[in-house]
Amino acid sequence: MKPKILIATDGLFPRIDGIAVFLDNIIPKISDEFDITLIGPNSGPVNFDYDVKLIRFKTLKIRLGDNYYPSWVNLKILSKEIKKADVVFVQCFGTIGLWTTILAKMQKKPIMIYNHMLEWKVYADAQKHKLLKVPIHLSAHFLAKILYNMCKVILVASVEQAEIFNFMARKVQKKVIHLGIDEKKFKPAASKAVAKHDIGIEPTKFVVGYGGRVSYEKDLKTLYRAFLRFEKKHKNVVLLIAGGGHPDLEKLFSNKENVIITGLKENLAPYYQAMDIYVLPSLIETTSLTTMEAMASGTPVIVTPVGFLKEYINDGQNGLVFPKKNSYTLYNKIVYLKENSVIRERLARNGRDTILKNYTWELTAKEIINSINELVPLKNRRDLSK
Repeated sequence: MKPKILIATDGLFPRIDGIAVFLDNIIPKISDEFDITLIGPNSGPVNFDYDVKLIRFKTLKIRLGDNYYPSWVNLKILSKEIKKADVVFVQCFGTIGLWTTILAKMQKKPIMIYNHMLEWKVYADAQKHKLLKVPIHLSAHFLAKILYNMCKVILVASVEQAEIFNFMARKVQKKVIHLGIDEKKFKPAASKAVAKHDIGIEPTKFVVGYGGRVSYEKDLKTLYRAFLRFEKKHKNVVLLIAGGGHPDLEKLFSNKENVIITGLKENLAPYYQAMDIYVLPSLIETTSLTTMEAMASGTPVIVTPVGFLKEYINDGQNGLVFPKKNSYTLYNKIVYLKENSVIRERLARNGRDTILKNYTWELTAKEIINSINELVPLKNRRDLSK
């Protein structure tokens, strides 16, 4: 029999975020090895072809941050499913992840979590009102420290993250497992002009873009300020925001000349292909899958030095780096790439090579399978020799 794994997540399609993308790529690659129960939020119709038992909890009509709605967790159902599991695999500490961790600890089940975000920073930075940032940061950090110490293993995307958890959860094992991309899906366009035409942009336009959630911690205001300066001196340019999220921030880009905001998109591949430059102005990240996807799509990137980007972006070699909140430096970097097509092409080529050689979902899945198997009780492990 296959080991029984319970995956608990507060991020799941149709809500589009890094966790949902992670699960959409990883579950099909590990389902042959494990009998999986997936517990997540019911935030709308889904069309999964995962080989899993799916249980979804109703979401409340309370918006927290950009587009996160907490779930009303049925503790009786959750506890029953945890009891059946050999290993519990948590994705983050929303309401589902929080209660799963507590109940699994009470039942003495081995808990593994993939750290997709530093909750105390993300929850604080996602607040519109500055007065809320400090109390939310402190309370979330206090709670996160308790919950992470209930885990057996913390999976992280970078050595830097591992070092953070060495202070928070000193006795818990930390393992670095990099995230990846689908190299068959994210690839350069055969024709940049055709790619622009296909999403409704004039082929002659120079496209500066961003893809993903529209939220405060992404600091898209810095990108917008840089673009406003850029369009004053350069004609025939467009800012493409391929995503959606917080309504107040969406309004910033709506009905503006030379600005396109698409709303949340499940497939960003056509938008990356249409961009001449991809910009990530984030204040905080762990990995930034969207940056990896843009690089794999052959689009040169300009990013802030946050999270794992500091390790896989080599400034001037496979991308450009600018300081957080510095719209003027970002503007200069955009101009530099606009006026130097040879540099753009070199960064795009090197960026794609970096991703394809080091960061694919196949590599990620293999390491996750190994990590889960190490936690499965010996009596429940599959005999792989047969």
